[in-house]
Amino acid sequence: MKTYYGDRQKCYKCYRPQSSCMCEYIQSVRTETKFVLLMHPKEFKKVKNNTGFFTHLSLSNSEIFIGIDFSDNARINEIIASYESYILFPSLNALNLSEENPLLSSREQKPMAIFIIDSTWSCTKKIFTLSENLQKLKHMSFTTTQTSQYQIKEQPKGNYLSTIESTLVVLKLLNEWRVEDVDEEGLNGFLNPFFKMIEYQRNLIENPLSNAVRFKRR
Repeated sequence: MKTYYGDRQKCYKCYRPQSSCMCEYIQSVRTETKFVLLMHPKEFKKVKNNTGFFTHLSLSNSEIFIGIDFSDNARINEIIASYESYILFPSLNALNLSEENPLLSSREQKPMAIFIIDSTWSCTKKIFTLSENLQKLKHMSFTTTQTSQYQIKEQPKGNYLSTIESTLVVLKLLNEWRVEDVDEEGLNGFLNPFFKMIEYQRNLIENPLSNAVRFKRR
């Protein structure tokens, strides 16, 4: 389906303009782990180059929330109470998924939920500061030599990955620990909408006379 915003037609699923909708490239992956995407409103406004919605649409067992202070969000608090909940955040006390099986450190026999903040580093810190419920979650991290393939966006540091790239690393590590059993086809196709988006944006950059590019009058 599609909807209209002003004079531009948009896809209501990936929130991109209909002319650059990437839904056809999304392959939904089923997981036992619940993934919870927390998107800062600024990221929502940058949705044309944001991978948060791609990540959500690619994970059948996921939910997405847009906001800054999630302290009183009833659904998020319900998830935290019902799941062995982690938040993907590097810290000294974080469970390093590259080195440790999360099931071995689990204190309760609950399904696992992983919260992922989709935001810049400064906005992430603001979400943490305001959201008291997130401050109580156990941290999870991973180590990788992988560099981001986000060719149209400069990352703050060389080892920073986009939301969808980070999620794929987590999925592969969960597979290695046999926490998940995502097939190779699902893993190999997970970044398809991400790569197609980059390809689309690069074509616009290389073809500035394209009708899809709008210039402001001086």
